[in-house]
Amino acid sequence: MEGLGNDFIVVDAPFAPDPAQIQRWCDRRLGVGADGLLEIGAVADDRIRMRYWNADGGPAEMCGNGLRCLATLALRRGWVGPEMIVETAMGDMPAQVLPDGRVRALVGRPQRTSDPFELHGVVVHPVSVGNPHAVVFVEDTVDVDVAGLGAAIENAPEFTERTNVEFVAPTGLTSIRARIWERGVGETLASGTGATASVYAAVSNGLVAAPTLVALPGGTLQIELDGNEAWMVGPGNVVYEGVIAG
Repeated sequence: MEGLGNDFIVVDAPFAPDPAQIQRWCDRRLGVGADGLLEIGAVADDRIRMRYWNADGGPAEMCGNGLRCLATLALRRGWVGPEMIVETAMGDMPAQVLPDGRVRALVGRPQRTSDPFELHGVVVHPVSVGNPHAVVFVEDTVDVDVAGLGAAIENAPEFTERTNVEFVAPTGLTSIRARIWERGVGETLASGTGATASVYAAVSNGLVAAPTLVALPGGTLQIELDGNEAWMVGPGNVVYEGVIAG
């Protein structure tokens, strides 16, 4: 499945992978190829469960694009109706598949984890959306050394669990452009929690207002801030189904 180009292998629960297995499957040359692996399980008439591992085999607390994908798949399978609860490591996330096929879902409760500080020549704004993020504001996302800076910030000792990194440029009163370096993956075409962290940091610094459109390499995601909660609206699509041999 994919959500704005952020792509996943989706397997049915129960599933107990080891990191090496996930790495092989997510390898784009020797395996299926994906940014990560999602496990989906039916819980009740209005509930499903998700777990997520990054492409390096490490578990992650949350995946916004993955959440939308699983909501789409659960409705397609007839497990739930258009409105459901997705159980995640971060708690219960309400989700609704809209008539146009997009999914509106709670993505988290963003909060600043420390004051901004300088790192590798840029100012980072640490934000938690249940998983860690470091937002960097730039003039233009085109010329940013996403790979070099992203990897350096991800693995900086200031982030004990490593971090996702967002390079963000405001483009209007309610719009931003972002490129995202995902912890354990590398640069991705989109990230739901990364877009949320980007909007939260931009709104908190008075750069834009919410709801905010986030232009990502894989497409556009809308982020809404409601009190201490953040909601996303975007697609989730099945690309193909099959069996992994061996």
